Order: sequence, then structure tokens, then C-alpha cells
Amino acid sequence: MFDFEKLEVYGKTKKFNKSITNFVSQNEVDKVVYDQLRRASFSIMLNIAEGSGRFTNRDKRHFYVIARGSVFEVVAILDFLKDQESIEEATFQQYYQYLEEISKMLFSLIKGLE
Repeated sequence: MFDFEKLEVYGKTKKFNKSITNFVSQNEVDKVVYDQLRRASFSIMLNIAEGSGRFTNRDKRHFYVIARGSVFEVVAILDFLKDQESIEEATFQQYYQYLEEISKMLFSLIKGLE
């Protein structure tokens, strides 16, 4: 088992990616927005995995910071979709709360590496 697979935040991010993939495949989302949303949400998961494989705390922290930045990017995209009425308020709130939890978990990982 790889170290990232042991991280609870990785599992939550993987679950989130599955949900986002289902959401965009079932809803009409602009191709550019779709692409950016998928890349940003995937970036969270991949940077957690890459960071866990680094040897120094500084290197690990760098990738976790990038992952957290991607969380913010996903929230901004979802906020845009909400304003465009492409996502229902309840769905937005569900994703928002889930991403807020992921962000807090990443923040804890980052702070623990200082």
C-alpha cells in the first residue's frame, strides 16, 4: 500500500472526484468549465499522492499547498456554475461543505509539516 492510500483526505478526495465526474456527465456544463473543473478536482487528488511520496517535509508541504489551492479553484468554479444556474443550491452546498472539510484536512497536514 502506498502512503497516500492511508490518508483519509485522499479517500475523501477520491470520493469527491467520483461525484464530480457523475455530476458533469449528467448535466449540461460548458466544455471549458467542464474541463477546468475536472482538472482542478483531479489535481487535488494527484497532488496529495505526489506530496506523500516526497522525502522532506518541505517538499510534502509544497504539494499539499498546491492541492489546497486546487480545492479553492473547484469552489470558485462551482460558485460560477451556481451563478449560472447550472447547479442547484442544495448540490452546491453539499459540495461546498465537502470541499471545506477537505481544505481543513489539508491545512492540518500542512501545519503538521512546519
